[in-house]
This record gives sequence, C-alpha cells and structure tokens, in this order.
Amino acid sequence: MAHFRLIPDPFTLSMLGVVALASLIPARGEAAVIVGWITNLAIALLFFLHGAKLSRAAVVAGAAHWRLHALVFSCTFILFPLLGWALRPLLTPWVGPELYLGILYLCTLPATVQSSIAFTSLARGNVAAAICSAAASSLIGIFLTPLLVTLLLDVHGEGSSMLDAIGKITLQLLVPFLAGQLARQWIGHWVDRNKSWLKYVDQSSILLVVYLAFSEAIVGGLWNNLPLSGLLGLILACSFLLTLALGATALLAKVFGFNLEDRITILFCGSKKSLATGVPMAQVLFAGSSLGMLILPIMLFHQIQLMVCAVLAQRYSHRAD
Repeated sequence: MAHFRLIPDPFTLSMLGVVALASLIPARGEAAVIVGWITNLAIALLFFLHGAKLSRAAVVAGAAHWRLHALVFSCTFILFPLLGWALRPLLTPWVGPELYLGILYLCTLPATVQSSIAFTSLARGNVAAAICSAAASSLIGIFLTPLLVTLLLDVHGEGSSMLDAIGKITLQLLVPFLAGQLARQWIGHWVDRNKSWLKYVDQSSILLVVYLAFSEAIVGGLWNNLPLSGLLGLILACSFLLTLALGATALLAKVFGFNLEDRITILFCGSKKSLATGVPMAQVLFAGSSLGMLILPIMLFHQIQLMVCAVLAQRYSHRAD
C-alpha cells in the first residue's frame, strides 16, 4: 500500500480482456444458458464468502459512532441518487439515454468495502469506523439498492418489480451471505488464513458476469450502438459525478464538525461505489435485459475512483502529525 501507480490494476486489465473476449467470442444460445447458470452459482458463492469473511467484531467496532455512519449512509444512498437524478438533463446528451441508466444504477449502489478501508488506512483516517461503515453499507445496499432502482430507473415489468427484485436479491445474495455468517464459526479461521487466494473467487465471479453481460450486449449490437463520442462522454460524466461526490462529502464532513480523521473516513467511504456488489446485483435485478450498457459506467467509475482516491490518500498520508 505504500505506492500507487496511475495505471489500471491487474483486475481492471482482466475485465478489459474479458470485454475483448466477449467482443470476439460472445456466448450464444445454449452456451449462454450454461454460462448463466455457472454465473449464478458463482455469485452465490461470492456472497457466501463475504458473509464468512465479515467478523461480527468488525460490525460492532466503531458502531457507536452513529453521526459518522449516518452521514456516510446519507451520502451513499441519498446524495448520490439525488445527484444522478439532478444531473440527468445535463449529462444525458453526453452519453445518451441508455448509458445514463447505467449511471443512475451506479448512483444506487453501496460503497466499496476493501478499497474504502484501504484508502482510509493509508490516509491515516478512522479505520475502525471505516470497517464498520463500509461493511454495513454493503449489507444495507442489498435492501436499499432494489428500492432505489425502482424509484430512479422506473423499472417495471416481468422480473423487475420492486418486490420481485427484493425477492431475487434475498434468495441469491442475502441468503448465501447469512449462510456464510452462520458458517463463520466453523470456517472463519480457514477463510481468514486464505484471503490471499480466495479474492480470486470474488474476481472470477465478477469476470463471469462481465463476460455474460457483454456477450449479450455484443449479440445485440453494443459497439454498433456505442460511438466513440459516447464512450468519451461517459468518462467525462463519471469523472464529473465523482468530483461532485468528493467535494460534497468533504464539505458536509467539515460543516458537521468532524475531526480530520473522521473527515477522511467520510470522504473515502461516502464517495465510492462498489463494483464487486454492483455487477453481480445487476445480474439479478436486470435478468433478461442487456447488461452491457448498465455495467459499463460502473467499470469506468471504479477505475477512475481508484486512481483519484489513490492520489488523495497519498496526500493525506504525508501530512504532519
């Protein structure tokens, strides 16, 4: 963690490789059905391991800091959706209506866990509060994201009503997560010892979703419908959204009188969105829809937030005591 480079990390490069693979050899017909089943099983395993990895002590630690958590959750689940809704007339001409649905979906997601904590630690913020806040955000997002998707994206119809979405999320994400929590007493130590390679299970499930989503999008003519100007506009839109989110969280933390360590935690936990949760959740919420346009903003926002927050964390870490 001592040094960050402003180049894509290996996982982002892997995602770009999967997008290229889907562009050249998309899954079609029966192959797409088989990949879909494998992807669903991988997503369930992903959230089972999340439940097994999350210590109850980590949830309890820092939980009493309710003012900080209230502000972080407000930024994640209120400020971001409001920004997405308010910016729609301004940013839609940059990216087009379909891609902007992906930006709106991005605004409904919970915060990241690993990178929020890592950047808070590097910047010498309140790490205990970051652990509690980021973990709780992921859990709360399982319920709130489907509700926000219904409100912001006006998603209706087969398989996409609010109750049906919550039911799918509960069955495919929450049930494995709770099973992992229950199993932690038996497998928790093993999971903690093997985090270094278990992260590849997380990454593999995300790559499967990306491959399946882009295969369907490619078959539907994604690159024919997405000009270079739209892609450049999306990069600008994601950068603009992140700039507003960082500025707003920093300002609110200062206005409410938090000390510097807490302001750092609020900045890194309240301005980030989770690729690890967003991509699998999109597979559940938008089953049967073309996911390529929906997850492309998340993939770009993920890389942009990592690069920008790496620079900010480094600057905070060099401050005088």
